[in-house]
Amino acid sequence: MAELDPVIHAQARLRITASLAALGEGESIAFPRLQELLDMTAGNLSTHLRKLEDAHYVEVSKTYEGRVPVTYLELTRAGRRAFEDYTDSLRRLLDESAGHDGQVNAKVPPAG
Repeated sequence: MAELDPVIHAQARLRITASLAALGEGESIAFPRLQELLDMTAGNLSTHLRKLEDAHYVEVSKTYEGRVPVTYLELTRAGRRAFEDYTDSLRRLLDESAGHDGQVNAKVPPAG
């Protein structure tokens, strides 16, 4: 079985990573916008972003627009690669558990 990256595999972090991967390379999103898209609390989003940042998958940039602080989030090159590896591993895992016709390989005892 292909190994799934445990940093990405947690549901919230998978949602975050998938959302950031949908952005073009070098593009970022403001924290409140990502929070809104994912319908997560600020604290929960921050906790999961910290784990992704510690793994060097996400870059957090803090700046000001006028006098208002703004936090931008971007998937790093390593994060993008990790997400691609994760999805490839997941596809292999699903392919291994499915037959050539897309049916799950399971032995079902005869009825009766």
